[in-house]
Amino acid sequence: MAKHKKKEDNTLLLVLLGVIILLGILTLSKLLLFLLLITIGIAFFLFYKKVKESKIIKRSNIKEIDVMNGIQFENYLGVLFKSLGYKAQVTRTSYDYGADLIIVKDNKKIVVQAKRYSKKVGISSVQQIVGAKNYYKADEVWVITNNYFTQPAINLAYANNVILIDRDSLIQLSAQVN
Repeated sequence: MAKHKKKEDNTLLLVLLGVIILLGILTLSKLLLFLLLITIGIAFFLFYKKVKESKIIKRSNIKEIDVMNGIQFENYLGVLFKSLGYKAQVTRTSYDYGADLIIVKDNKKIVVQAKRYSKKVGISSVQQIVGAKNYYKADEVWVITNNYFTQPAINLAYANNVILIDRDSLIQLSAQVN
């Protein structure tokens, strides 16, 4: 017959440990107490920041965006920018001359290349939108992705005044309307 271990009650041990820690804190020098309070404050701030970021991500629908196909992503962006006060038109899927979306606000025409990717967006997307700028007579050109951009894409965008909207910026935009 096997013996069963009796479950130990650790309540007394926890109370004793708590009393020892409390006495230790009360006898600390003011400098150590100050440092402890600073540490607790920093920990609380980091926890608060993490919770806030989590709420923003939940409101942004980024997880749903990540499973969309390209056309769904373009349509999502159209709805998003309409919600932000833009006039938005999704271009046709072929022969779009490098533009997936045309948005207008305050008489400023912006041509957008939309990339719903599972990897970083490369230089070709920037090249395409640069080519679309003159065709559409746009004031600005943007590339928007649910991911991030490669360094060559960032460099070319900078040289051609292309606005890059990456995952973090898209989350912020989406959270504004959700």
